[in-house]
Amino acid sequence: MKDFVISSDSTCDLYSDYVKEHDIRIVPLTYTMEKGGRLTESKDAFTDYSQYVDFYRQLREGGFSRTSMLNYDHHFLHFQKLAEEGAENILHFSLSGGLSATAQAAKDAAADVMEEYPDCKIYAVDSYAATIGQGALVKEAVRLRAEGKSAQEAYDAVKNMPFHIQYVIIANDLYYLKKGGRVSAFAAAAGTVLKIKPVLSFTNEGKLTVVEKCKGMKKAFAYALEKMKRFPPVEENRMIWIVHTDAEQEAEELRGMVEQAWGFRPEVTIMGPVIGSHVGPGSVSMIWKSKEERQD
Repeated sequence: MKDFVISSDSTCDLYSDYVKEHDIRIVPLTYTMEKGGRLTESKDAFTDYSQYVDFYRQLREGGFSRTSMLNYDHHFLHFQKLAEEGAENILHFSLSGGLSATAQAAKDAAADVMEEYPDCKIYAVDSYAATIGQGALVKEAVRLRAEGKSAQEAYDAVKNMPFHIQYVIIANDLYYLKKGGRVSAFAAAAGTVLKIKPVLSFTNEGKLTVVEKCKGMKKAFAYALEKMKRFPPVEENRMIWIVHTDAEQEAEELRGMVEQAWGFRPEVTIMGPVIGSHVGPGSVSMIWKSKEERQD
């Protein structure tokens, strides 16, 4: 067994091959697709790129996806299984407590499992984010473990990292975020004007907020590059990551712009179905780690 177990709920949006390669233990959320009066429940556990594309195709065709949080019982069983397998140290990452009660459920379950299994120490981390922001914390834990760091050392290194991750979340519109209750009706009005692209970020409380309204994707990309100048990416262990919701062409365009400006080629991935249910198709988002704390 590794020096410590790295664990996360599935909203970290890491590809299955990366999860398998680095032995990350994932507890999956579920989503329910409503289409044509039929309800289909599925796990957030895609293994092929085509599954992501098909999910967004269903949304474009009028489907609506509902998600549910991971409750206490799911977390307890997940941690209990790891403890029974002999895990002595577990570093677990959760979806932002500002978006869901999942993070608190993980902390409560971790406390009870540690009481039942005193030889198992669980470090439960609120990502104060979602999708690739959460995934970035998991990847940092993987890097630190590979360097030989202990679970305590890795926890100390990543617990404040969320506040140094900058976000530019470019929604095609705010219909899905509004319908899922992630933004207010007032904020959603930003997306009702033709060709307006609302730009969101995470606050330090892990809540989503609209920070800009751009006329078109190119203006939104220009805003992203301007923000990178104000909060430049750190040189050491540089991390710039782009995620899209079946908008690969636009994501590649942003990647080219970032590479030209910073001499660094960002990673590009597609968003998973749980967070994608709330963002909707056609969005492009980017994160990077900066020395400065985020101020949105």
